[in-house]
Amino acid sequence: MDPVTSGIFIVGALFLLMAIGTPIAFALGGVSLTALVMTRGMSELTYFGETFYGSLASFSFVAIPMFILMGAAVASSPTGRDLYRSLDLWLGKVPGGLAISNIGACSIFAALSGSSPATSAAIGKLGIPEMRKRGYPDGVAAGSIAAGGTLGILIPPSVTMIVYGISTETSIGRLFIAGAVPGIMLALLFMIWTLIACRMGGYGAPSATMEAASRLKNHLQDNVEGNLKALVRVLPFLVVVMLILFALYGGVATPSEAAGAGAFLCLALAILVYRMWQVKPLSGIMRDALRESVMIMLIIACAEIFAYTLSSLFITQTVAESIASLEVNRWVLMALINLFLLVAGFFLPPVAVIVMTAPILLPIIVAANFDPYWFAVILTINLEIGLITPPVGLNLFIIKGIAPDISLRDILLGSLPYALCMVLGIILLCLFPSIALWLPDLIMGAGG
Repeated sequence: MDPVTSGIFIVGALFLLMAIGTPIAFALGGVSLTALVMTRGMSELTYFGETFYGSLASFSFVAIPMFILMGAAVASSPTGRDLYRSLDLWLGKVPGGLAISNIGACSIFAALSGSSPATSAAIGKLGIPEMRKRGYPDGVAAGSIAAGGTLGILIPPSVTMIVYGISTETSIGRLFIAGAVPGIMLALLFMIWTLIACRMGGYGAPSATMEAASRLKNHLQDNVEGNLKALVRVLPFLVVVMLILFALYGGVATPSEAAGAGAFLCLALAILVYRMWQVKPLSGIMRDALRESVMIMLIIACAEIFAYTLSSLFITQTVAESIASLEVNRWVLMALINLFLLVAGFFLPPVAVIVMTAPILLPIIVAANFDPYWFAVILTINLEIGLITPPVGLNLFIIKGIAPDISLRDILLGSLPYALCMVLGIILLCLFPSIALWLPDLIMGAGG
């Protein structure tokens, strides 16, 4: 059987298994094992085990569970509540200010947790009921949080950037810096659209009625002191993130060392600031971190086996050669790759897409004279769109779980304008690559 036909059968079997609800890691491992045994014989079982273990036997992977533990410590504490209250204090009087403050809270919480689902859940639990109470339509209330939560995989420190760096053997510190300015750009685009939508719809203004204005004024006056105290409680966590980024960018520590220190400090702050020294909350933090870490590491190991299978059957090489041999403009090639990533993000979680596709696409990107760090940002934004679009749309279902009385249709329609903002962000990055590359070149030197 030729490589193309083999690839079609393998990919078809993979999607069939995922369509019937098989966990992604088991689908990847099962298809790979079956293909290897059928084509290469039972002797491949030895290489299966060696590849599975070898794919995880790297010190650099320590950064993943440590950053996840750091995010779990933040997500399980009242940090999101305090962050939300603080931003509401400053932006509450702006038309649409509550929705804008929610996006701002998502941006900051994303930097603290590095997780899109955790960001959507933590800010959504507070922000959605409050926005609905103040007259925001369900779609705007749910959509702004779902979209704001996607920033968790772009704004550093980001677990997906770590996975990309390990998969492509690129600098994780440089990847973090590359995602900073585009992350801020997306947050600003989200805020601008929210402000425009609120003005066009005539909602979200605190002066809409005398009663609403009076209620908001009293709310702010009564809670200024409490909100300022909440801000003080959040600041130590922000300082930890700044220290981690400084350690990475300044070459003081490796990603694994910085992640370990960050996890310890955030866990210690959660215990000291919020008095979470009881066994139950601490065990919950450890349980959540362990569950997500095992899931991601299992996907990485099985995706590595899947990549080994494709390479052993010369499927990867054939596809790469076919794409590279296309006599098209490099921007046409980039448009095709973007379309492929967008579709992949509709069906697969970001970690799975990165581990499966980044090693294959990177040589093609470099051959077309594109910067691999710039491409990492483009890839991540495509995967962000997948988080708020069906059929998987993880953030959509998280918001649905938080606000079950809001229809999935309203959540989706409220999220779509933000997906278009992300498309605009990709276009801006293509027109002005320096948005992603200026800061890394400034801090670490051009091509460093």
